[in-house]
Amino acid sequence: MEAFWQQIVAGWGVAFLQGLMVTVELSIGGYIAGLLIGGLVAWAKLRGPRWAVALANGYSTICRAVPEVLMILILYYAGQQALNELLAGLGFGAVGIDGFYAALVVLGIVQGAYASEILRGAVLALPKGQIEAAKAYGMHGFGLFRRVILPLMIPFAFAGLTNLWMSILKDSALIFVVGYKELISTAMAAAGSTRMYFSFLLFCGMIFYALTQFSNIFIKMIDHHIRRWMPRLG
Repeated sequence: MEAFWQQIVAGWGVAFLQGLMVTVELSIGGYIAGLLIGGLVAWAKLRGPRWAVALANGYSTICRAVPEVLMILILYYAGQQALNELLAGLGFGAVGIDGFYAALVVLGIVQGAYASEILRGAVLALPKGQIEAAKAYGMHGFGLFRRVILPLMIPFAFAGLTNLWMSILKDSALIFVVGYKELISTAMAAAGSTRMYFSFLLFCGMIFYALTQFSNIFIKMIDHHIRRWMPRLG
């Protein structure tokens, strides 16, 4: 164990810190992108024309049916190839896509499918009477959404959205399959260099566990805040 901590102090600690920052940034960015994509897809399913509903349902089905690691590989490699072929057809040269932003978009697309179902379910669970009452008072469009629908749907969606956050914390580790440096790839590089596989992989797992526990603190604070005005059962 002493040899392990010597390796951490010697330089791998800094590498793990950098990998941790990448994991957190990817998770936050992918989560926000997933919420935005999921919100648009949920709107298409609820309010869109028939072709938009079919397209949104197809997107959700594919993203939930295909393994996430395969989706990441397809979107990362095939997406870049398709973009460069399109640019070549338009007479432009090939471009290299930054790995961080490509990974962020990939995570957002994958998570957007799950977010869309969470948000759609939350909207369907809303009490119709309150929405009709707001319309009777003259609320429509964005004002109705901001002042009535959004506050009402947050408690219904919160549990699913927190699970989605926990999921993307782990899913961000899948980016290592495309060669981008984050916690898992850092742990594998350290383990391969020092032959301390158990120690470094266990250390990586402990970091993910700490991230989860740290997230739980904020989740409980936010949950208490949004439910402070709701009636208690039992």
